[in-house]
Amino acid sequence: RKRVKRGIGRTKFDDSVTFVFLTRGQASMYNTLNQQYEEKVRPCIDLIDSLRSLGVEKDLALPAIAVIGDQSSGKSSVLEALSGVALPRGSGIVTRCPLELKMKRTTEGETWQGTITYTAKKQPEAQNDMAGHGAGISEDLISLSIASPDVPDLTLIDLPGIARVAVKGQPQDIGEKIKKMIQKFIKKQETISLVVVPSNVDIATTEALKMAQEVDPDGERTLGILTKPDLVDKGTEATVVKTVHNELIPLKKGYMIVKCRGQQEILDRVSLSEAMEREKTFFEEHAYFSILHDEGQATIPKLAEKLTLELVNHIQRSLPQLEEQIEKKLNNTQSRLTKCGAGPPQDPSDKVYFFIDKVTAFTQDAISLAAGDELQCEANLNIFSKLRDEFGKWKNLLDSNGSNCKCITVCFHCEHQKYRGRELPGFINYKTFETMMKEQIKQLEEPAVTKLKDVADLVKNGFIQLAQCSFVGFPNLFKAAKAKIELIRKEKEVTAEAMLRTQFKMELVVYTQDSTYSRSLKRKREDEGSVPGFKTVNYQDNEATLKEMMLHLKSYYLIASQRLADQIPLVIKYLMLQESAAQLQREMLQMIQKKENVELMLDEDFRVNTERKTLQSRLNRLRKARVLLTEFEYGQLS
Repeated sequence: RKRVKRGIGRTKFDDSVTFVFLTRGQASMYNTLNQQYEEKVRPCIDLIDSLRSLGVEKDLALPAIAVIGDQSSGKSSVLEALSGVALPRGSGIVTRCPLELKMKRTTEGETWQGTITYTAKKQPEAQNDMAGHGAGISEDLISLSIASPDVPDLTLIDLPGIARVAVKGQPQDIGEKIKKMIQKFIKKQETISLVVVPSNVDIATTEALKMAQEVDPDGERTLGILTKPDLVDKGTEATVVKTVHNELIPLKKGYMIVKCRGQQEILDRVSLSEAMEREKTFFEEHAYFSILHDEGQATIPKLAEKLTLELVNHIQRSLPQLEEQIEKKLNNTQSRLTKCGAGPPQDPSDKVYFFIDKVTAFTQDAISLAAGDELQCEANLNIFSKLRDEFGKWKNLLDSNGSNCKCITVCFHCEHQKYRGRELPGFINYKTFETMMKEQIKQLEEPAVTKLKDVADLVKNGFIQLAQCSFVGFPNLFKAAKAKIELIRKEKEVTAEAMLRTQFKMELVVYTQDSTYSRSLKRKREDEGSVPGFKTVNYQDNEATLKEMMLHLKSYYLIASQRLADQIPLVIKYLMLQESAAQLQREMLQMIQKKENVELMLDEDFRVNTERKTLQSRLNRLRKARVLLTEFEYGQLS
């Protein structure tokens, strides 16, 4: 950062590049422009300037003006004529970094000041430091701020000229690099593009105008500027006039034509104020271009006036979008900040309380998760909906097995013959019924254990996600919680599996209340009787009909499956969810009792800490920006 007081100050960037700051006398040409700002647009400019001073540009684009053009098209000349600051001049690529020129008009009598800032460094050779010695380029911005009673409130950005062919010292892809840099700036809807084209070239062939049209096809924020009218070949003046009259390549903002200082005038030390007087005389006396002067489409002062109105209109159109962007950015920032969580305090006693609160909140959420209640943590977790799906699949499996009679049909004859006693044909052997029922139930045991493991994984992952949300930025605390979750899962899974297998052992004891079985059998008889085409199948030995056996088997299976449909999920939910959550709570709260754990558990992740600070800073400036916009709108209404 370098400050330059009133007077002619020079800040060298290298042997051929120098900024020259004008004295008050040299800048007096801009009084008319300043009056325009004071009367018409100062409130808008003050708003944008205040937003810029808050650093809102780090978060979203603000209205600005970018000057683009082919190499040596006169871009910097136009910029220095508008600003009153003599910018770097020379042959080849002189502007090798984007130059952001911020001008702020101060009250009469205040001291003129200039400040140069780039990448937080103070070395004077800014371009060489960032772009390297030679002809390389850099996307890093050099910011030149000027505060004076004699400058307009404007932000102008001078971009490197578009190079078509690499010369000595330049990378072969220099042209593409420059284009990408220019596109980065002009594609923003908040930027007005000043396309600078020499009057002595065919405007249709210029790369700068083509690039502007690609990002702004309607020309809503593009203004064409013709330079070097004194170099126009005789006989082509009429073409220049047609261009400025918007007859050749139309732009909605139209064209202006200016004559800035030439290289010889710079060598002759012609001041900017004197150059403007010469420009005025040139256009007034020119045989072809005087009409452009009379129409207000020529000279730097006229360009400044037009640019003033265009910029203010652009700011006013941008404000609704700017307000919307700030709200959207605020919500996004607040959401991300919430996910980062609160950082640990520095005081040891406060840190202990912070640790207790952190662990307690997590354990309470674990209990809430197991109960299906709302969580304090922002994690979007709903284990119960997933459990419902899993247990629904279990019920479907039970129903499917009950309706699948193929295995029963195949086994019936051999089982009946094996266990048949002295009963007469037509009677059902209970031993056959019992054996076949047990086989049917045994087939469900392993699927039940598999379902247990699936649900155990689901619950474990849910608790781990909860820990991730609760302990964002505290990797040691998260690892400790995760280890406990995984250990508890293994312990509870062993217990649950043992209970499930015991349940199936009990189911092998074929039993139900007489009344319960009678009702089930009655319903099945009624159901089977209503099925058309059902036929009795008789076997050689006049054994009982398959129909009768199937009725008894299905009647009992319906009762057993209803027990299993509820009992298996109850065992799994109780042990893997409720009991796991309760044990996790106990074990996590035990950690609080060990004071030596505090420092280790609250060792915060550096990236999270950095992100929190960044987000908090962004949140603060966006809130202030919202207040400024509200005050501006209120002022406009009043």
